[in-house]
Amino acid sequence: MPKRPARPRDEAAETHGDVPDRETILALFRGAKRPVSLRDAQRALGVGSAARRRLQDSLNELAGEGVIERIRGQLYRARQALPEVAVLDIARIDEDGDVIARLAEPGPGTEGLTFRVVSGRHAPSRGDRVLARLMPGPGGEHRAQVLRAIDKTPEFLVGVFETDRGGRPGVHHGGTIRPADRRIRDTPVVSAADRGGAEHGELVRVELKRDRHLGPPRARVVERLGAAHGPRAASLIVVHQHGIPVEFPREARAEAAAAEPVALDTRADLRTLPLVTIDGADARDFDDAVFAEPDPDSGNAGGFRIVVAIADVAHYVRPGSALDRAAQERGNSVYFPDRVVPMLPEELSNDLCSLRPAEDRACMVAHMRIDAEGELVDHRFERGLMRSAARFTYEQVQRAADGNPDVQAAPLMERVVRPLYAAYRPLAAARARRQALEIDLPERKIELDPEGRVVRIATPQRLDSHRLIEEFMILANVAAAEALEARRQPCMYRIHEPPDLSKLEALRPVLHELGVSLPPAGVRAADFNRVLERTKDSPHKRLVHELILRTQSQAQYSPVNKGHFGLALRRYAHFTSPIRRYADLLVHRALLGPEAPGGIGRREAAGWDDLGEKISKAERRAMAAERDANDRYVAAYVADRIGAEFEGSVNGVARFGLFVTLAETGADGLLPINALPRDYYVHDAERHSLTGRASGRRFRLGDGVTVRLTEADAITGSLAFGFVAHAPAGAAPPRGAGRGFKPGGRGKPHRRR
Repeated sequence: MPKRPARPRDEAAETHGDVPDRETILALFRGAKRPVSLRDAQRALGVGSAARRRLQDSLNELAGEGVIERIRGQLYRARQALPEVAVLDIARIDEDGDVIARLAEPGPGTEGLTFRVVSGRHAPSRGDRVLARLMPGPGGEHRAQVLRAIDKTPEFLVGVFETDRGGRPGVHHGGTIRPADRRIRDTPVVSAADRGGAEHGELVRVELKRDRHLGPPRARVVERLGAAHGPRAASLIVVHQHGIPVEFPREARAEAAAAEPVALDTRADLRTLPLVTIDGADARDFDDAVFAEPDPDSGNAGGFRIVVAIADVAHYVRPGSALDRAAQERGNSVYFPDRVVPMLPEELSNDLCSLRPAEDRACMVAHMRIDAEGELVDHRFERGLMRSAARFTYEQVQRAADGNPDVQAAPLMERVVRPLYAAYRPLAAARARRQALEIDLPERKIELDPEGRVVRIATPQRLDSHRLIEEFMILANVAAAEALEARRQPCMYRIHEPPDLSKLEALRPVLHELGVSLPPAGVRAADFNRVLERTKDSPHKRLVHELILRTQSQAQYSPVNKGHFGLALRRYAHFTSPIRRYADLLVHRALLGPEAPGGIGRREAAGWDDLGEKISKAERRAMAAERDANDRYVAAYVADRIGAEFEGSVNGVARFGLFVTLAETGADGLLPINALPRDYYVHDAERHSLTGRASGRRFRLGDGVTVRLTEADAITGSLAFGFVAHAPAGAAPPRGAGRGFKPGGRGKPHRRR
């Protein structure tokens, strides 16, 4: 067959490349709201196919300079332009003695950037804050020249004080601090004069000194916190480590102590309505009560009237008061297995604002009507005075609904329990229709004995009673957002934006290997649910749930409505927990309006952009603290079982090893790469795998593993494992891999080396 004649080359394209200049390319990326693929850039810039390779070279050069970044494959996005001068925090001094800094207030696209400090008049130390001139370096390595030092709030950390002499009584030598934060590699040194009376092995809070450039940092003990290995040390560590306020200011305590019960006055009298609270067995504050009945309106056949009554915190916590300032600083209550750090003093959170049975309590009430399909058709809000008819637990009311009511529930079956479940069914159907994201990852519950020691780590059963309360609260939250929009009042929305495109692109190849996929664009919660449904009976079920959860954006608070992706709702606010969330208190005040006592209008909501960011950060702080405390409790629980073998699964893959979740306890730990079967392992970040070059053995996310516990540090909450056996997801379990962890049992003895 004769060869096809060669196509004439475009000489102009060969000479000029058809590739726009640098500024034109940068303008495209700076104006794009989402990451741009090579193909998209080629089309937008009008680059011919002959010049596609040169366009890619141009993009790679810009990425090397750090002005755009390559997310994965051929997907790029612009980095935020760096200012000429910025405030930096000195993060560390590396092994070569180079000083590494980060932006004190990073913006979008600059998170995680580091700067190597070069010549300057000042030699900063770790923890310093400096004003510096920023200089983009070759290959995206940024540099900074220090102009002057800036005063900074002293840097503190929590750790265990250890002396070199073993802490002999009456001998006061200096020592070192073993940080309670496993991410901190430094070991601060404490002089004899700075130990503050601390004893060997005691948990302390220290202030870091910034008086040396090289060598370990120096520290001064500012507070002795008690025994490092005490049963309640875990929550004590994280409270101080995360800077969670514990003590209320004197003025706030005085305001709480002076608070009194509310009289009926102009409130709606709801004391004859059989509202009930449904909470966990260990709950101490009850801030929501519910009631439901068939809608008496003949025009709403099959519909229901639903009442959700919430503690009227706004009556007691007025804007600008000492209580208000303290609540805003906390942002939310923080819950640990052994204690609660409340947003409000106990005089309010556990008494006047707790909807206890048979006691008159001030409340904010949402009166709502739903149709037979579970859609919200009407709502109104008012202040009321209620008297709870009963305090139920989730398990108790579920037993009653299943036909086994106890003495307390039996008299309320027809008037309260059955109507609640009848109203729940159309709400559940409405949720299913709108396709709210249905990620289901069981949460571990740590149970303690009276002395604060862990006796059991359980996974509570998810009941319809839990779902009932959840749907009633969601309904009230939606009604609150709608009411504020209708009144043109400010609203602190609870927003949840769609997943970032780069996270979706990273998820796709992993799902592809599991035989499932997502649409190429416009991914909705329903699309994730289809993936979850297709994998519900596969060995990858838990893995897929975890991967999709990691893809999701962080929910946050904002006065600008951006919808709630996970719940598939156009508008959503938090209204139902003002005892423990400051955002809910703001929504209550806005619903009351500027004329009512404790209410606010648009003028008072002028700073809500910053306030939304502040309370969102407080929420993330609380979540991190609760997670860190649980890690420490679990580590303490298994600390005497070194050498025991456990069943687990791979929940993360890094170039230095595997992160493993234990099946029975949900505990996470590291299986380091040097503990794997001898081989040279290649890390594939896109497919989340480690593959042995010689053996071909491949460890992936979701794989089953049997591990041996080699280290459990209750101070840092870290676990380390040795390798026993490997069961790739979908394969049969390894022979002899049934020796799992049994709560309360002991593992085989392990000889320490």
